[in-house]
Amino acid sequence: MADLPTPLDAQQAAARGWFELLRDRICAEFEAVEREAGSDARFDYIPWDRVEPSGEPGGGGVRGVMKGRVFEKVGVNVSTVGGTLEGEFGRTVHGAGDDPRFLATGISLVAHMANPHVPAVHMNTRFLVTTKRWFGGGADLNPPLPIAEDTADFHAALKAACDRHGPDYYDRFKAWADEYFYIPHRHVHRGVGGVFFDHLERAFDADFAFARDVGETFLDIYPDIVRRRMGMPFTDADMAAQRIWRGRYAEFNLVYDRGTLFGLKTGGNIDAILMSLPPVANWD
Repeated sequence: MADLPTPLDAQQAAARGWFELLRDRICAEFEAVEREAGSDARFDYIPWDRVEPSGEPGGGGVRGVMKGRVFEKVGVNVSTVGGTLEGEFGRTVHGAGDDPRFLATGISLVAHMANPHVPAVHMNTRFLVTTKRWFGGGADLNPPLPIAEDTADFHAALKAACDRHGPDYYDRFKAWADEYFYIPHRHVHRGVGGVFFDHLERAFDADFAFARDVGETFLDIYPDIVRRRMGMPFTDADMAAQRIWRGRYAEFNLVYDRGTLFGLKTGGNIDAILMSLPPVANWD
């Protein structure tokens, strides 16, 4: 990965180290699921470098992608980028209105599954530094064919994590997810929700602990849901429903997703940014 404009401080280095460790653990667990299904699929890791408009190095990341028997396409990316935010977009970023310098480090994950009974999923956590410092992220379940037990278990796990850090966290961040993960032009949510949070800028240690707990909770609950559903039989009609749903998912990520916009506006790796798009989708 290319150098950053300035060295990481202790908080930035701690966050980056955690995101990269979480990536390793998630990828190892997903590969274990593939082995249980009789597949030898593994993640391919592709590093990329970011360059500032001035030509100076601006950090970079590693794109991890696996295509297997259970995970039709899953991307787990980590990146640490920094430099100067450009133009009008920079003035919209929290804390960058008067000073465009920034540092962003995080993990982003999207999984699209071969069996339509296995829910797709999104998870990300990130630490951003401008003139302010904050954590953001979340996790949400995106089943083409929702199953009530899976939805309940996913939300119960996230609620338990939230309750460990703030009595109002789950209600606030669930409502935020319901508002955010919505496709206005379709008048539908893209999935069954989860939690979404941004601009957490209390004490670093408290917010970092919460971000870690979201990652740990995801790693605990989602593979269990995958294992319980990956062997279920499905029909051509189930597959057709999955592909229509994937079209909706693609629309959200291309039109409304903040992470997609941030990556594109800050010179991120295009393939890493668009790894969230499904491998096959229909619009009719």
